[in-house]
Amino acid sequence: MEFSAQTVGQVLDEAAERFPDRDAVVYVDRGLRWSYREFRRRVDLVARGLLALGVEAGEHVAIWATNVPEWPLLQFATAKVGAVLVTVNINYQRHELKYVLGQSDATTLFLIDGYRDVDYVAALTDVVPRLADPEWPEVRCPELPRFRRAVSLGAGHRDGMIPFADLFELGQGVAPAALAAREASLSARDPINMQYTSGTTGFPKGVLLSHYNLVNNARAQGQVLGFTEADRLCIPVPLFHCFGCVMSSLLCACFGAAMVPVVSFDPEQVLAAVHRERCTALHGVPTMFIAALNHPNFGGTDVSSLRTGIMAGAPCPVELMRRVRVDFHLPEICITFGQTEASPGITMTRRDDPVERRVATVGRALPGVEVKIVDPETGVEVAPGPPGELCSRGYNTMLGYYRMPDATAETVDAEGWLHTGDLATMDGDGYCKITGRLKNMIIRGGENIFPREIEEFLYTHPDVLAVEVVGVPNARYGEQVLAVIIPKTGATLGEEAVREFCRGQIARHKIPHYVMFVDQMPMTASGKVQKFVLREWAIDRYGLAAAAAVETA
Repeated sequence: MEFSAQTVGQVLDEAAERFPDRDAVVYVDRGLRWSYREFRRRVDLVARGLLALGVEAGEHVAIWATNVPEWPLLQFATAKVGAVLVTVNINYQRHELKYVLGQSDATTLFLIDGYRDVDYVAALTDVVPRLADPEWPEVRCPELPRFRRAVSLGAGHRDGMIPFADLFELGQGVAPAALAAREASLSARDPINMQYTSGTTGFPKGVLLSHYNLVNNARAQGQVLGFTEADRLCIPVPLFHCFGCVMSSLLCACFGAAMVPVVSFDPEQVLAAVHRERCTALHGVPTMFIAALNHPNFGGTDVSSLRTGIMAGAPCPVELMRRVRVDFHLPEICITFGQTEASPGITMTRRDDPVERRVATVGRALPGVEVKIVDPETGVEVAPGPPGELCSRGYNTMLGYYRMPDATAETVDAEGWLHTGDLATMDGDGYCKITGRLKNMIIRGGENIFPREIEEFLYTHPDVLAVEVVGVPNARYGEQVLAVIIPKTGATLGEEAVREFCRGQIARHKIPHYVMFVDQMPMTASGKVQKFVLREWAIDRYGLAAAAAVETA
């Protein structure tokens, strides 16, 4: 692979020069349509507005918002001025917001009014109580000494906040030459983005990523997909996550394709966007595809324009992949495996892979990326076949965790190998299968159990819509197997019926000891199931607190 030394801003400039009249950004629900010429004009004006605010190269600015139109504007505008864009999980609340603003040293927060049951404005006012003080920002917040300003992306006036629209007016007072000079001073190796890990197994860490990391990863995945300027990508995944802002919006800019974002995931809006804009590609996590496939409008939606896309963010059940390929008219859909620390893609299936590989593996290494499987205990590389920890090395490896050198050293070793914490096998051709995570592996009476194996089996039950398997504490065996199931509509599925389905099909120690039925899974905003929450539910429901206490004693 020939690596690009472009900055994110230069990627947009090139797309606008090559495809000025092609759609860049389309919001179906808002009737908004920007060509690449218009999108670049607006991005540059916002970037000049940031210069007027005094935003310096290398300064950290945060965004707390759903996929509103201001998001892509800020993604590229901050890149053009060399600011590091810190993305804030849309489901965070006060305590988490305070942590991210403080840990990231953010000077600025761009925010919408709120999302679901979280009032963002109230949360920020609680974190920065003197924000509306007439003396702000001269009066600093003692707990957030670097924080200087808040910019409202919502409608109407917010005390102490700058309206986003003011950036356009401020930008008109800054000469285009000033922005050009700032852009010329930037290097592709500069940090440009700080993504916080999703928190499925612990508290988030700020992952610093460079232009070089992001641009080349987006280009590599777009090449695998066969993207061109004729493609139109529906983007229901959140832009605060790498899946959204790298594998989706940045990928589109790299090829001059159209971005068709959905403000926040809703299967009906996804289907409408695909239908009305004749989208050729769709990205999503497995739970999103499940929701769309089972929506009442699915059968009446024309999805024949689709050809490809990416499923990522969580393990994809084999049966779901088969349905997506056929029913969703996505014959060329690929699976990407990765993590934020890898910008994020590490491996990817190919469009021309045999069906068996495309539904049962996460593909092989992306161009320019090395992959190996090592023994988790010794760190020694294993031959093809046996399971171990998947490690990667290449242009996509993060710069590090911000202000966490020890955690960085634990994750990226002295030879540059990123230790993913994911358990996998690799065949002789380099194709990988993810079998679980080191922290998610269940150890029952000395037997190692990989949740993914049990999940795949339970997905073959005709009444199971979704399933997650986790380990829960047990005084005798150390851990027992818990299966958490969302039954299909109208199904009458019982605990004993699930266990009976397993008997004679999987080893006895893998049969779920506990079966819990739920209406929905606890999710991160990026669509990953929070398995630690399922474990906490089980401890409470089944009275396992004493066994859990023994674990931590």
